[in-house]
Amino acid sequence: MSGLTLAQKIIQKHLVSGEMIAGTEIALRIDQTLTQDATGTMAYLEFEAMGIDRVRTEKSVAYIDHNTLQSGFENADDHRFIQSAAKKFGLYFSRPGNGICHQVHLERFGVPGKTLMGSDSHTPTGGGIGMLAFGAGGLDVAVAMGGGEYYITMPKMYKVNLTGKLRPCVTAKDASLELLRRISVKGGVGAIIEWNGEGVKTLSVPERATITNMGTEVGATTSIFPSDETTRLFLQAQGREEDYIPLDSDPDAVYDMVIDMDLSTLEPLIACPHSPDNVVKVSEVAGTKVDQVCIGSCTNSSLMDLLKVAKMLEGKTVAPSVSVSVSPGSRQVLTMLADCGALSAILSSGARVLECACGPCIGMGFSPNSGGVSLRTFNRNFEGRSGTADGKVYLVSPETAVAAALTGYITDPTTLGLSTEITMPEAFKIDDSAILPPASPEEAKDVEILRGPNIKEFPKSRPVTDSISAPLLLKVGDNITTDHIMPAGSKILPYRSNIPYLSQYCFGVCDKTFPQRALEAGSSIVVGGENYGQGSSREHAALVPLYLGVRCVIAKSFARIHVANLVNAGILPLTFQDPKDYDSVSQGDNLRLENVFEGLKNGTFTLVNETTGKRMNLQANFTDRQQKILLAGGLLDYTREAK
Repeated sequence: MSGLTLAQKIIQKHLVSGEMIAGTEIALRIDQTLTQDATGTMAYLEFEAMGIDRVRTEKSVAYIDHNTLQSGFENADDHRFIQSAAKKFGLYFSRPGNGICHQVHLERFGVPGKTLMGSDSHTPTGGGIGMLAFGAGGLDVAVAMGGGEYYITMPKMYKVNLTGKLRPCVTAKDASLELLRRISVKGGVGAIIEWNGEGVKTLSVPERATITNMGTEVGATTSIFPSDETTRLFLQAQGREEDYIPLDSDPDAVYDMVIDMDLSTLEPLIACPHSPDNVVKVSEVAGTKVDQVCIGSCTNSSLMDLLKVAKMLEGKTVAPSVSVSVSPGSRQVLTMLADCGALSAILSSGARVLECACGPCIGMGFSPNSGGVSLRTFNRNFEGRSGTADGKVYLVSPETAVAAALTGYITDPTTLGLSTEITMPEAFKIDDSAILPPASPEEAKDVEILRGPNIKEFPKSRPVTDSISAPLLLKVGDNITTDHIMPAGSKILPYRSNIPYLSQYCFGVCDKTFPQRALEAGSSIVVGGENYGQGSSREHAALVPLYLGVRCVIAKSFARIHVANLVNAGILPLTFQDPKDYDSVSQGDNLRLENVFEGLKNGTFTLVNETTGKRMNLQANFTDRQQKILLAGGLLDYTREAK
């Protein structure tokens, strides 16, 4: 019998039901959860609706990091609601300004060998210290907070075997972009990616976290690094050495795919608009004029990243034609930058220092000018995500970002001769005063949950019926993201707790007429191409279509988290048995699904195009539990019935 991979070892210890056979359903015990405010309000409304009085995890944390622009009452009301819910239900509450959930969780709460589940697709950042960390929809997180299992399809195991060492001005971000270049945004679907090999020893925890964060962009279930001496030193510096345990895969572990990557051969890379896998060498696009540079996000906002940024900017001034922002990932990072003088170097260069929050990454301020070129150290460059519809967003490392900020053009940082040599402190500054503990169970009885007028109820679902006849209201192409389905940005995010209002923006990037047409139709079907629903874990990309009457989404293939969110919302996610049948339906056709109940059991569905008369086969492999969820009308109703 062969040995186990690192991920398999953690899965084995947390397995509640099922077998570790790739492609079959397993249920996992979840140790920790996290939410952020763009998804958190809905998650706590769902938790409350389950009728459970207190979280049953080892630790759950509510973060405020997304909707921190308060130009009206909506965001402030959501923050107040989440804070009161956290206090009552037994969660820690990270106040606005304390930092980005993934950065703070890595610093203060992450534990090697534990399972973490978050209502944010970049929760796999925790894999940088050896956690098995999953992004999921808010409803799945609410169930986990209540002590329920997390159900996933047992993933395949991929290994990236690292050798060599990164050269100066070549970074962990470049390693991530190299993987995207090789396997694309859907190359990791259905797999856990383990980064291993001798090259791992050369990477710090922040560098590892950058890589596991970006693993989301290849569609992986999660990504993970071993927990080793580097991990121990990081936890020791955070005053948490007692959380350390060594973890690694067995020498004879078997992987479904092995990718070799020599770090010493990498060079600066850049993802061009409008996809994270549109990757080329920086040298190939050098000379392109740059209007804006943004440094930060959960990908590249660590103390290590920003000390290097400060080192490169020291004594220099950013180009007059470039607007530069720097967003520290946490209050800890910001404080330590200030204490050592690095913050002064950043400010003196002409860069603007923004709040410790997600900010520009989700279009929450600092949008580029019309048609502007923006280089960002973020993880996504989807069209319109920056808040500027025709903005041209490129993804880069902090070093490449600084090179562009100084020259005004896309520039290979290795050509500037700038030093990035820094010395990391042996201990981080610990101040958890902005993390509020929950009330005791006795005190919680008297805690009132505070609601604002923008907070609306969970949308009403309806059980799947044996026959569904509805118009095909929208047909879209490949790689439709959750930003296409339910956009982010400062104008829309404040309404994440108000599904009726939010619905008017559904598919706005693709077809602004869709919401009104859907409401008028009452029931509808949406058809998509490959990798439908990639990107964010936001369940709103399923809840809003539910509110608008979407009964079924048919695609060539789906992204993992989105297909789970559709099932949780009671919407049928089906795929074409023959992908060519995608061309046999047109927007405006009336479609009919027959014998749905039988299809739920045997995995084959019949679709009739009533407009043309063509019959075709669809498929889906629903587990017994997913069948019951769909028949109940969604996970919330199913959970209520199961209580």
